[in-house]
Amino acid sequence: MKIVLTGGAGYIGSACLRWLLDHGHDPIAFDDLSEGNPPSVPADRLVVGDILDTEAMAEALRRHRAEAVMHFAALAIVPDSVKDPDNYYRVNVLGTKSVLDAMRRANVPRIVFSSTCATYGTRAEMPLTEQSPQAPEHPYGTTKLAAERMIQDYASAYGLGYAILRYFNAAGADPDGSHGEDRRHETHLIPLTLQVAAGRRPRLLIYGDDWPTRDGTCVRDYIHTADLADAHQKAVEAIGPGDGRVYVLGSGHGATVLEVVTACEEVVGRPIPVERTGRRPGDPPTLIADPSKIASELGWSPRYTDIRAIVETAWRWLSTHPEGYGPKPGRH
Repeated sequence: MKIVLTGGAGYIGSACLRWLLDHGHDPIAFDDLSEGNPPSVPADRLVVGDILDTEAMAEALRRHRAEAVMHFAALAIVPDSVKDPDNYYRVNVLGTKSVLDAMRRANVPRIVFSSTCATYGTRAEMPLTEQSPQAPEHPYGTTKLAAERMIQDYASAYGLGYAILRYFNAAGADPDGSHGEDRRHETHLIPLTLQVAAGRRPRLLIYGDDWPTRDGTCVRDYIHTADLADAHQKAVEAIGPGDGRVYVLGSGHGATVLEVVTACEEVVGRPIPVERTGRRPGDPPTLIADPSKIASELGWSPRYTDIRAIVETAWRWLSTHPEGYGPKPGRH
């Protein structure tokens, strides 16, 4: 299938592109490179462009004769969304509208949308399912929920097929260590912890050790990028025009912050300095998915179910690529 991936040079988008290439599909990345890394995808698979440029997006779809879009391009840092909601509504909501309008112009009949568990808020009962109440508590979650609703409205009116994947904490790297996570401003726990182990940061901050969890630190559901990519492939192959599906996407179990730190210490073979500090406002104590719907309907199940196995892939990438993909224009 010919597939255009918005944000396809980013961490998750590029992992999906490489997976699709390895599994018989014909993917192209459409990315403005504000966060994406050109070396993460083959040079002949990258189109540089902005999703807010509807005609440029439509032209890329026509030129590739796209049969589907996977929409990853978004802003995704919660504190930034609180400080600058204007930019989040512009990229995450208006950007999604631009992608949908480009799809209509180019007659592309299906979309797989990268959504998030942040649409649920912090008070929902665990584990989270597709039916859990959605009550986002910050602009990031609100804009992703607005994009979900827009996709569903377009599908209802114009016969679009869609799959909305609400995923949890993406983690890990390609098993051979050739590709992995390289962000301008890192916020994810596993790479932050491993950067401390590598001497790039002095210590890891742990936000709260008095949560109502088994060791007092927050619990999160980590899903390896290869498992995410597998789910995207299964979703895009399953949907047809007018077919709408929603799935939560996680491993189905969680690891605490301290368990992640311990796994990192075991992998790197040395202690990792940590500093305990106060809770961050808005952090839920626990976020865990119930992926039974996608398991039963699409036959998907995660291959990486152990946090140490995920960490091993991330460390293989970081230890062999200490500067990530290297400098790029505009990177600070």
